[in-house]
Amino acid sequence: MKRNVRQNSILQLSLGAVVIILLNVIASFVFTRLDLTSEKRFTLSPATKEMLKGLHDVVYVKVYLEGDFPAGFKRLRNSTRETLDEFRVYAGENLQYEFIDPSASKDVKERNKLYQQIASLGIQPTNLEVREKGGSSEKIIFPGAVLYYRNKPVAAQLLKDQAGASPEEMLNNSIQGMEYELANAIRKVTRLEKPVMRFLIGHSEAEQVKIVDIAHTLGENYDVDTTSVSGQLKALDNCKLIVIANPRLRFGEKDKFVLDQFVMKGGKILWLIDMMDATMDSLVTSNVTVSLPRDLNLDDMLFKYGVRVNPNLVLDIQSAPIPIVTSYVGNQPQQRLIPWYYFPLVFPSGDHPIVRNLDAIRCEFVSSIDTVEAPGVKKTVLLSTSALSRIAVSPARVSLAILEQEPDKKQFNKGPQSIAVLLEGTFSSPFTNRVPSEIASSPEIKFKEKSVPTKMIVISDGDMIENKIGKSSGAIYPLGYDKYTDRIYGNKSFLLNCIDYLIDDSDLISARTKQVKLRLLDKTKLAAHKDQIGYLNVSLPIVLVIIAGVVKYYIRRKKYQT
Repeated sequence: MKRNVRQNSILQLSLGAVVIILLNVIASFVFTRLDLTSEKRFTLSPATKEMLKGLHDVVYVKVYLEGDFPAGFKRLRNSTRETLDEFRVYAGENLQYEFIDPSASKDVKERNKLYQQIASLGIQPTNLEVREKGGSSEKIIFPGAVLYYRNKPVAAQLLKDQAGASPEEMLNNSIQGMEYELANAIRKVTRLEKPVMRFLIGHSEAEQVKIVDIAHTLGENYDVDTTSVSGQLKALDNCKLIVIANPRLRFGEKDKFVLDQFVMKGGKILWLIDMMDATMDSLVTSNVTVSLPRDLNLDDMLFKYGVRVNPNLVLDIQSAPIPIVTSYVGNQPQQRLIPWYYFPLVFPSGDHPIVRNLDAIRCEFVSSIDTVEAPGVKKTVLLSTSALSRIAVSPARVSLAILEQEPDKKQFNKGPQSIAVLLEGTFSSPFTNRVPSEIASSPEIKFKEKSVPTKMIVISDGDMIENKIGKSSGAIYPLGYDKYTDRIYGNKSFLLNCIDYLIDDSDLISARTKQVKLRLLDKTKLAAHKDQIGYLNVSLPIVLVIIAGVVKYYIRRKKYQT
């Protein structure tokens, strides 16, 4: 009997070894991974996988998220490590990383020198309050990474700020965007040739000094310059994207034709248009001004593409404040910040990768956008004002007097108004049946009535892309900076996302749609049942082990008794 039992055990062991060997042999030829999480947090997008498989040299990642952190930052660190481990599955030895504690050195000078080096590469530090037994202390952390490829560095900011979000939500949003941030940084650092993009000039567009901040940032990843069309057919050759930033003069038909054929051949355009002529400078000498439409001669073109930018102004109770003199103490005016309804604060919503998890965006004198029928074109509203909006039609009277009283919400009843729309698909040329036959049939011009699949974004706020300039100092402020509230809004991030989405043909930005559920403990219940939970955590594993041992004992006893 014992001999049979021994033979059966040896046979089972041999069969198990053979199965394991066969599985390993099969696994060496067949690659597969299983993601059992409900939100597929460990499943990379196809674009990310293809990019990682195509690496030709080593990308080295230095992550500055090591040290003694609170639980939330440990979760961010662990998520970063897990994402990089998943990247290595597809990149192999071409992706290496290390985690560094920038505060590890006890030498203050050496530590500060490292801080400066990290900050100079583009990673913004965060002051973290660490509670200790004797009180609390501040600790500087750099929640980011620097990627190196052939001695070229690129920074990735892993912790994303978001107005109105709790620390837990900001951490969760940062974890949700982890794949995109790291994959996008790898794409930037390994790109050998920069895509060409141009800012259009020649129609009194935004001054170069007012777009210098975003142009400088774009220059890290794109070949950025200005160009004028001037009716030249080949003026936009080799460009992937044109930015039309706050034009003030009328577009001629020749320039429109060149822009249209640029679109027909697959070119992308980011339109930032003020349809109404309204500025705060007109309110300096008087409390009242009248805003009139601008004659840009673009209505027919945009209508054919699928949108209409209306000649009106949108007022929103949810708006950015401006300083207003409310009283005098002696000869000294006393100012107070009051929301200015013509400067809507837009909080992006929706799951589109361009606007996902973005901070609030500050607008100035915006118009509403209507979508119109355009066969073959998909329209996606990216930005809308709040539900408490109203519309001032042209000619629109703009007066500071409206700030003297509390807003009547019954008047702000027009609901959300679209102010930024993405158009994707095959566009029809507005010049169809309008050009002479010799132009339509010219082999040099190669006129196209229908575009190849392409995309564009129309924004009804030309000021959104302009950085502010100090009047006395001439200092250039970051794009989105509001000197009255001393905060930076999400204008720059939004526009960079727009440009990345329009130019990138790899669909890498789709990785931003990933959602990771925030599973937090109920702090109220946790505090109320703290002792019971502690006893349960200690005793339950012991009880389970004892039950498993007793069950196994009786199973073995019954087996060998027979």
